[in-house]
Amino acid sequence: MAITSAAASKQSSSGTPPATWLSSFFVEKGASFKQFGGSKRQKIIGNKIKDQELDRKKKSSDHGPHQLAVPEINKPIHEACEEYLSPSENHGSVTLEDPAVVKSSAIKNPFEKKQSTMLKKRPAQLTVPAYCPASDFGQVGKILERKEFQTEGKGFAMASKKGRREIMEDGHGVMLDISGNPKQAFFVVIDGHGGRAAADFVAENLGRNIMNEIQLLGNDGNRIEAAVRKGYSVTDEQFLNRKVNGGACAASVLVKDGELHVANVGDCKVILSRKGVATALTKDHRLTREDERIRIEKSGGLLHCRNGVWRVNGTLAVSRAFGDLYLKDHVISEPDILQLPLTYDCDFLIMASDGLWDKVGDQEAVDVVSSKKDSLESCKELIAMSTSRGGVDDITVMVINLQKFVN
Repeated sequence: MAITSAAASKQSSSGTPPATWLSSFFVEKGASFKQFGGSKRQKIIGNKIKDQELDRKKKSSDHGPHQLAVPEINKPIHEACEEYLSPSENHGSVTLEDPAVVKSSAIKNPFEKKQSTMLKKRPAQLTVPAYCPASDFGQVGKILERKEFQTEGKGFAMASKKGRREIMEDGHGVMLDISGNPKQAFFVVIDGHGGRAAADFVAENLGRNIMNEIQLLGNDGNRIEAAVRKGYSVTDEQFLNRKVNGGACAASVLVKDGELHVANVGDCKVILSRKGVATALTKDHRLTREDERIRIEKSGGLLHCRNGVWRVNGTLAVSRAFGDLYLKDHVISEPDILQLPLTYDCDFLIMASDGLWDKVGDQEAVDVVSSKKDSLESCKELIAMSTSRGGVDDITVMVINLQKFVN
């Protein structure tokens, strides 16, 4: 039984596309497209019917009505489909079972896409630049700063080592035989930050300013403490007037008239060995101290913890220092001062930046110095100990033989 073009026109006028109609036809007969090839072939047949419908409309507009050939209902499903795709309809001599049908269609083989994703391109070759030592510390081609420095003199020895920063920011200062007196001396260890401008300035001027104030105020004990405090303040003001960025922590010792005058701002430390027992003569100015936190908050400063370290306004990890103009309302340069007599049971002093004390304990450092006869070798041993424990900061260590200054 054949369906004429009138019947096809009736189906088309009802709003059902030919492809949809053919699908409904197969369902009414109790079959499905999967029974003769699956959903891919369903799409192929639908596309062919659409092409036939468009061709029919074009011919009917030029030559009148045209009969659309469709499979006979009484034939089996697979025979009807093969008849529809017969050579008379210019589809070639292929059957639905022929793989060429799928290949000739506009639908891509899904397996081809899957295979293409599996074949990945080889990554581009990685170009590794040649090693340059200068790149470890800063700009390529820049002359590297000396990494280690050591010196010794009457009653003292000092060694320092540059850490991983681009420049060495530690410094030190020494004044011997003050006013021609071999029992008077001044020592300072400095730890700069934000560059070395502040460290260099403090090393050059702090001792001189303290001695100038002593001459103005007098030589008794109370006035010496006031002179040391004033010397710190004047040095800070002078540096701030230069409008230079950066700051510095410092710890100093003035040996005068059989007494030790120890002062500090920041986290440089002074340790006294008395009969082999370590005694800390300074206390770090850090935000772990409750009194420093309260002082900064009262001055309007903000405390922020970053990577486990409390910082002033989220930047500086110490609460007192020279310089730091942008934080001067909160980070002051007023030192803590300790005065004590110099006696025969005082062995030596260890003065160092926090690069040492972050990795080496007070008593441990005293034991190292006590075990060595050479003060310079003990300084280098302490630096090596800190470095071997993972220390990456700049380190400066000074050992002072107090027996040289006992009256």
